[in-house]
Amino acid sequence: MQAQKSSKIIVEHADFFNKDDEKIPDAVLLQGNVRVRQEGVVFTCNKAYIFEKENYLKAFGEVQMVQGDTLFLNSKYAEYNGEVKQAYATGNVVMRSTDATLVTDTINFDRKTQEAFYNSYGTITNKENTLKSKSGRYFANEKKFRFLTSVTIINPKYTIKSNHLDYYTNSGHSYLFGPSTITSKENFIYTEKGFYDTKKNYAYFKRKSYIKYKDRLIEADSLYYDRNREYASGTNNVKITDSINKGIIKGHYAEIYRNLKTEKDSMIITKRAVAITLVEKDSMYIHGKKMLVTGKKGERIVRGFNNVRFYKTDMSGKCDSIHSSQKAALTKLIGRPILWNYENQMTGDVMHLIGNNDTEKLDSLKVLNNAFIISKDSIGTGYNQVKGQNLYGKFKDNKLYDVDVVKNAEVIFYMRNDQHELIGINKNVSSKINMALDKKTIDTITFFDQVDGDIYPEKDLPENARKLRGFIWRADERIKSKDDIFPEEENIMDAKIQAEKKIEMAKDNNPIKPSKETLDYDKNNPKPKPEKTDVTTKPMVK
Repeated sequence: MQAQKSSKIIVEHADFFNKDDEKIPDAVLLQGNVRVRQEGVVFTCNKAYIFEKENYLKAFGEVQMVQGDTLFLNSKYAEYNGEVKQAYATGNVVMRSTDATLVTDTINFDRKTQEAFYNSYGTITNKENTLKSKSGRYFANEKKFRFLTSVTIINPKYTIKSNHLDYYTNSGHSYLFGPSTITSKENFIYTEKGFYDTKKNYAYFKRKSYIKYKDRLIEADSLYYDRNREYASGTNNVKITDSINKGIIKGHYAEIYRNLKTEKDSMIITKRAVAITLVEKDSMYIHGKKMLVTGKKGERIVRGFNNVRFYKTDMSGKCDSIHSSQKAALTKLIGRPILWNYENQMTGDVMHLIGNNDTEKLDSLKVLNNAFIISKDSIGTGYNQVKGQNLYGKFKDNKLYDVDVVKNAEVIFYMRNDQHELIGINKNVSSKINMALDKKTIDTITFFDQVDGDIYPEKDLPENARKLRGFIWRADERIKSKDDIFPEEENIMDAKIQAEKKIEMAKDNNPIKPSKETLDYDKNNPKPKPEKTDVTTKPMVK
């Protein structure tokens, strides 16, 4: 199919006409208020040469090209090829569309594809932002700038830098690809594939992305961020590092709210959630189906809900929910708590772990109502047991070393000599019992007031009398590593997420495709039609 022939450039006005084939063959010289037209585009200037055979224009002095009411191009000098419909402009170039203005030195514009490109440093401004780049391409139909070299978006609230960015002037939507940064007073954002709405101030990031505050780092496979609300959410492999409080939160979904004025913030973490805190060079891992962290620096409160499990090298446990206050240095284990400290199993209705904020070590333990401590006899098959209404323990170097059991205290204790030979089984009741513990088991027991009981030879105390009422040995439930805190279904979910990530990371990394919201922006946000501009008035920016 033969290409349709372009129409001729038509001269509409000039104060002076001249044709001199000897000096400039095949050219018409136009001077003074020059105005020419071709198929919907109008050129005005001070002086022009029209090459009629080539259908070519050279324009000088206050040149302006106007395309309808959507594009204005001003320069000192311009050339236009009417056959291929391509324009070239140089010298203080200003290109204006309905949404943005570009200032550069030289620009090329292709009317057929409606694309303009420049390779001389340019500055683009609109209502929200200023963009600066070494080179760029403008797609008039899409109202989009594309930058494949260093570009900077300067907004009053932040600065975006990237080497590959698509910017839509009507919507303010920015699509970033490759190493890109967003810097503001509040935080620093890094991504290698992302989107930012510069009008509404929300964004999402897809690859190697993180948000860094002065006291917190948020990482995830996928991040969403709303600057106006200081809200962020992360999906898959979420990791939140608290540099001030020496803590890490992990999970596969998280929401973070920050209040920059009060410095209070909150986090909700689910899907294999774990809070990791440093306790004297040893990490405590706390898991719950849902973890909630609230409060400002130094006053953080960590709460875990539904099947809470925790692990530390010398301590582990389970409960229905947990409440840990940094300011009070108090951790409450609520709902069927069980605690293992080395070889000692402890249960009760409520447990409190009290820390020392100065030393950052555990200080004491309270077990309230139905306190029960069990440890296996060091050699035999029996169990040392102590029960009472309440238990109060003291820690030294994070090891439980001294315990008081008060009110209705009962004991079964296997007594051995220095050669570890069984002397007898002490079965007693008293109003109060004190126990000294080594790191593995009960070492000595002291009875106070209303002591009633005896030391029985092993043969004289039947098996059914060697366990106190309520005895349940739960060694099979004991959490022996940080991996044991997660239920099987969450481990299966984690394995699936990691496999999917591995497949995704092996794929070629491609830019995010523009969303329907971006492509349909003008249709969904119609503007009132502008008044018709008389091109003879030359509405140019000088």
